[in-house]
Amino acid sequence: MKIAVVGHVEWVEFVPKPGEIVHASETWAEAAGGGAVAAVQLARLGAETTLFTVLGNDELGRRSRRQLTEQGVTLRAVVAPEPQRRAFTYVDAEGERTITVLGHKLRPSGRDGRLSWEELAEADAVYFVSGDEAALQTARRAPVLVATARELETLRDADVELDALVGSGEDPGERYGPGELEPRPKLVVTTAGALGGWMNPGGPYLAAPLPGPVEDAYGCGDCFTAGLTFALAEGRSPEEAVELGARCGAAVLTGRGAYAGQLTLAE
Repeated sequence: MKIAVVGHVEWVEFVPKPGEIVHASETWAEAAGGGAVAAVQLARLGAETTLFTVLGNDELGRRSRRQLTEQGVTLRAVVAPEPQRRAFTYVDAEGERTITVLGHKLRPSGRDGRLSWEELAEADAVYFVSGDEAALQTARRAPVLVATARELETLRDADVELDALVGSGEDPGERYGPGELEPRPKLVVTTAGALGGWMNPGGPYLAAPLPGPVEDAYGCGDCFTAGLTFALAEGRSPEEAVELGARCGAAVLTGRGAYAGQLTLAE
């Protein structure tokens, strides 16, 4: 099964902290961001995964390319004239994260002829994390198109029908209201962490049990949506897709950083 992700990459430095005054016990850094996290999660679920993205023109951009390739993701990436976007993620004792980003998001453009956009027509599904309206319109060639509610402005401009729209009910930047998009998404999923969430149509759903103690909440939303995209591409029902997404979100919550806890279907 072939699945594509259209989205951004950030070089993220993680800083665990016990309280408001930051006393870091350790730090580590890796390529992450919504596009990268979702692409690696899809690869670990067994999909042949391609990430359409933009990387910086510096050593962090080159390290991001090497890391994601080693994690099983095929990259279709152009090099921006500016350095790689960076972020700092502070993780508290309960595993909750606070993210500070430096620089603007490096979004891929569907008008950029250096990217092999024609490959999206061969994909079984596309997860749109970030990009311009031309990239989203091209992504609609796939049988299944899923998008994050973080990009509502772009979704409105593109004027395409989504098979699923996913957003966090706890994040004001991801809240979607009826009528905000035309045509309407076929499925809207609103996540609410440990409370589960809501499907429209479908009603409430429960969160998946945690496979271990809470470690780090970074990447939960994009892993959830990656799992949902994978299941929809397989032809599963929306309820089954949300169930797999919830398992992916719960699993990554128990690992350090963006990838340590990610689910594989063997688990």
